[in-house]
Amino acid sequence: MASNEIYLGNPNLKRANIAQNFTPKQVEEFVKCSQDPVYFITNYIKIISLDKGLVPFDLYDFQADMVNKFHENRFNIAKLPRQSGKSTVVTAYLLWYTLFNDNVNVAILANKAATAREMLQRLQLSYENLPNWMQQGVVNWNRGSLELENGSKIMAASTSASAVRGMSFNIIFLDEFAFIPTHIADEFFSSVYPTISSGKSTKVIIISTPKGMNMFYKLWHDAEKGKNEYVTTEVHWSQVPGRDAEWKEQTIKNTSEEQFNQEFECEFLGSVNTLITSSKLKILAYDDPLTSNAGLDIFEEPIEGHDYVCTVDVARGITKDYSAFVIVDTTEIPYKLVAKYRNNKIKPLLFPNIITQVCTQYNHAYTLIEVNDIGGQVADIMQFDLEYDNLLMCSMRGRAGQVVGQGFSGSKVQLGVKMSTTVKKTGCANMKQLIEDDKLIFTDFDIITELTTFIQKGQAWEAEEGCNDDLAMCLVIFSWLATTDYFRELHDSDVRLRMYQEQKEAIEADMAPFGFVSDGLEDENEFVDNDGDRWTSDRDWNVDEYGDRSYMWDYR
Repeated sequence: MASNEIYLGNPNLKRANIAQNFTPKQVEEFVKCSQDPVYFITNYIKIISLDKGLVPFDLYDFQADMVNKFHENRFNIAKLPRQSGKSTVVTAYLLWYTLFNDNVNVAILANKAATAREMLQRLQLSYENLPNWMQQGVVNWNRGSLELENGSKIMAASTSASAVRGMSFNIIFLDEFAFIPTHIADEFFSSVYPTISSGKSTKVIIISTPKGMNMFYKLWHDAEKGKNEYVTTEVHWSQVPGRDAEWKEQTIKNTSEEQFNQEFECEFLGSVNTLITSSKLKILAYDDPLTSNAGLDIFEEPIEGHDYVCTVDVARGITKDYSAFVIVDTTEIPYKLVAKYRNNKIKPLLFPNIITQVCTQYNHAYTLIEVNDIGGQVADIMQFDLEYDNLLMCSMRGRAGQVVGQGFSGSKVQLGVKMSTTVKKTGCANMKQLIEDDKLIFTDFDIITELTTFIQKGQAWEAEEGCNDDLAMCLVIFSWLATTDYFRELHDSDVRLRMYQEQKEAIEADMAPFGFVSDGLEDENEFVDNDGDRWTSDRDWNVDEYGDRSYMWDYR
């Protein structure tokens, strides 16, 4: 090309408004490429190989299948292992799409803006190595965007509502979507996604390696159940050439089996060192609520005569944190979560009205609010302004700590509970037992998500960096409340005693084949040991001063 035909001194790029003369062969190839993205990628796209440098993109079988799915379907979601070329194959398809379609807008979004720009650079590299006659003239070319003379544009940014708000796209590509923080994913789908999916030809491509049970997990499983329009693609690590049993063994040695299962087997595992065991988290199932509106999800309507408890965690009004509460049916064991509220935009001054309104519907549920911070203001409004009648309070009783009740008076009384080390420790321990023993039942996706990242940090339990634990803390507060004398008085039951009794009976059942077996014929003062020896006592059933009965038995 002449110097006046190249873009900004780059000999590999043709500037806009340059006439192109095609040979018959070139016309034939251009038409063929425009109709078949796999043919185009295989014959004209070049990529950087770590071992060989710049090489033609020789598609694996599963990569060719992915391209065809992208081409034929509007909504695609793919679950692939690490280092399987998933981002490279998508950017190759996006290049085909912008090259052979006029006036289209494409967004490359990743968990970090730098990652998105790096993918755009891969696309630009492939574009630079296209034959001159196949290129569109370049109008704009920089690290964050690309514009061609056919009117098509590509931009790279982080996955956030602010990055793309007010813009319209024909294709949006979400890379490593499982690694997007929950609050960002929620905001993105609530504000941006509807405008994308409303078009008749727009496409959405979501690609990721699993990382816990989050928005990507929900979209994937909903797709498998036919609850959304996404077409799924799942690739096993063995489909990537060069990966065999020996490679697997070596990889596990250099990492860990758990890491291998998540990153290469693509299992939806939670974080390491979660409060709830991974085996339990795997079998927790979510279901859609009966109704959902502005953060309030109803799973079961109020039932007359049932007892309900509401526990509340109040955010400071920062969008990353959520104000949340859960309502649990405590009429019988197992306890059942019937409603939950979660909103990161609600003002603290308005939150009491929502709590009061919902709790009133649930038979004036007993309500306990965490009051370490702004929660104290919420509790005061409910008590004095809204005059809610079943608001629980706590009294400090020395070594006994916080005692729950109603109608306390004195200087050491507060509305609600302060989250102390003791309260959190007791609540976490009891929540673990309630959930793992199926004594606390819930089918809420957001709660399951938070529990998969509710991990041990030092001596405490809290959300993993970049994750939330607002709903989890509501359950911690409830679980602590369930251990108190006041709760037992309200419900005439002791959950700890019941769990202990069930565990005791289970142990005794397991030990029965090896322990004492009664045939109903022995005297009440006799028993036979495992060796068949009979022991008897003629004495009354009394214990000595140390609680021992052994002195009463004689060998016969």
